[in-house]
Amino acid sequence: MNIININNLSLKIGKNIILTNINVSFEKGKIHGLIGRNGSGKTMLMKCICGFIKPTDGTVFVADKQIGKDCDFPESVGIIIETPGFIPYYSGFKNLKLLADLKRKIGREQIKKVMEQVGLDPELKRHVKKYSLGMRQRLSLAQAIMEDPDLLILDEPMNGLDKDGVGDMRKYLLNLKEQGKTIIIASHSAEDIEILCDTVCEMDKGVLTKVKGWDK
Repeated sequence: MNIININNLSLKIGKNIILTNINVSFEKGKIHGLIGRNGSGKTMLMKCICGFIKPTDGTVFVADKQIGKDCDFPESVGIIIETPGFIPYYSGFKNLKLLADLKRKIGREQIKKVMEQVGLDPELKRHVKKYSLGMRQRLSLAQAIMEDPDLLILDEPMNGLDKDGVGDMRKYLLNLKEQGKTIIIASHSAEDIEILCDTVCEMDKGVLTKVKGWDK
């Protein structure tokens, strides 16, 4: 069963062609990789899936709902695209609590549990502005997963993590897959893609090519 269906998707910004006639479906319960150089269109494709950018042509369906028509954004999605706008003078826990209060789906204990799962101390009073890059990335993952979404869209989630952090993140993502979650991950790391992904697509100048794990 496919959780995402993308049909004839194109995106043009000004005179620049960003995405060209993309057709791809992502199966539920798998990890799907996107590879490609900076500027190849990976992040823009992710933004179209999330409803952050409206395509020039074509459609995106997530869980059988058309983004931009049936709903503005997917209903159950966790996202890491670029750097989340955490409040620098708040602690990690206070930032997550602020975000959680918007939907009121989870409480303090669930936030603490998720922070511990990604290797952060929920009792740490340190302001986010004093976090290392790796700690910020762990906090970003906590933000993405804390409300237990069915779908995760992760753009370079290993950025800033040391070797141990990368290992922890890989184990965690594979565990989420075992729970039935669907993950789309963009990464520059061939090793991450090889270890994690059931399917791989390559983006080049806005054109998508299926390179691994697809039925011929």
